[in-house]
Amino acid sequence: MNKDIKAAKDLLNQLRLTALRANFEELLISSAELTQLQFLEKALRIEVDARQNNSRSRRLKQAGFSYHKTIDEFDFGFQTSVSSRHIRHLMNMSWVEQAFNLLFIGPPGVGKTHIAVGLGIHAVELGYTVYFTTMDELMRDLRAEQISTRSKRRIKHLKSAALVIIDELGFLPISIAEANLFFQLINSLYQHSSVIITSNKGFEDWPKYFGDPVITTAILDRLCHKSELFNMFGDSYRLAHRNTIFPAK
Repeated sequence: MNKDIKAAKDLLNQLRLTALRANFEELLISSAELTQLQFLEKALRIEVDARQNNSRSRRLKQAGFSYHKTIDEFDFGFQTSVSSRHIRHLMNMSWVEQAFNLLFIGPPGVGKTHIAVGLGIHAVELGYTVYFTTMDELMRDLRAEQISTRSKRRIKHLKSAALVIIDELGFLPISIAEANLFFQLINSLYQHSSVIITSNKGFEDWPKYFGDPVITTAILDRLCHKSELFNMFGDSYRLAHRNTIFPAK
């Protein structure tokens, strides 16, 4: 290796410009016709792009999505109870800036989680911090927050996120004490973070689920103050597109 190149790469290493260091020799070869200013811009672009990609990957990992599904993969032709125009309008994320909430209500299989995850992934791509959890996982962390370092760290991360996605509210029963913990969490996020909730239960069933109409009213008051409600219905996409062991005749 040319000693000048080695010296330059050593300096890049000291400055922690790791992406530029890794691509430095290739950059020199491909930039022979560039002016000094063009070369500098191209070199800095390599580092900036690498850091943005690393940051996106880190945010995506920290979000904890249950799977990777985008809005472009959603079949609006099959699921007609939700408007493609409305969902794509949400992709500008202005509602996150205003701490609006989204509530997707409907039976299993109609695409509630897919849309929630798709919006969450798009938010990550635009630079927002996102936290995804199921209601059951959230309850475990809230119960253990005072005694578990891991749960405490998760709740801290959740509260610092711009967008919190709580999936499957209503699938498993919770106690009055857990309902109180959930209210306290929603209250702490109110006007501060956006929340997406998916649930198989309509609002009329929430008092029974939470076990207390007063707590339920307080939760809904904060969730619905600034929100959009999507009532989804129809056939289950999973059942309609199920894989089978035997090939079709």
